[in-house]
Amino acid sequence: MKGTFTVSWKKSTRSGGNGCVEVNRALPAVGVRDSKDPNSPVISFAPESWRTFVEQVRAGRYDRPAG
Repeated sequence: MKGTFTVSWKKSTRSGGNGCVEVNRALPAVGVRDSKDPNSPVISFAPESWRTFVEQVRAGRYDRPAG
C-alpha cells in the first residue's frame, strides 16, 4: 500500500482577494503556482535559490521605479 503525500499551499495575506502566487515548501524543493488556478504548472526552486529571491524582494531589488 502506497502512502499519500499532501502539499500545503500558502498564499500571502497581503494579496487580499486578488490573484496571487501560492508557495509550498515541501522538501526537497519550493513550489510556486498561480493561486487562481490550482491545476496550473508548478515552478520549482532549490530552497537556497528561493531564499535568495525572497531576500532580494524584501530589499526592494524588484520594486518598480516611482513615477
